[in-house]
Amino acid sequence: MCLAVPGKVVHLRDEDDTRMAEVDFGGVRKDVCLQYIPDVELGDYVIVHVGFAIQRLDESSARETLASFENLGYLEEEFGDQLALARRQAGMDEESTAGKGELP
Repeated sequence: MCLAVPGKVVHLRDEDDTRMAEVDFGGVRKDVCLQYIPDVELGDYVIVHVGFAIQRLDESSARETLASFENLGYLEEEFGDQLALARRQAGMDEESTAGKGELP
C-alpha cells in the first residue's frame, strides 16, 4: 500500500525550474516535489503521496494522522528501516515512541 503521509517542510529549493522541498516525516527526510502546491513555505505541513506534496494541512491534523498511521503500523510499512534508523539517530528507542506520532 502506498500512503499519503503528512510531514513538515524543513528546506526549500528550486531544481531544474521545479520547486522542491525536504520534508521530515518524524525523523525520516525525503525530497518532495511542490509542483501541485508551489506556494508552500518553510515550516508548513503537507501531505505527500508518491513524492508529491498534494495538500497543505495544520500541525494538529498532521500529528493526529501520523499518530494514527503509527498505531496501525503503516509508517513502518511505508518507511521500514529508515524509520528505525531515524529513531536510533535521534536517541529514541522504538518502544518509547510507538503510538506517539512524533513529528518535529
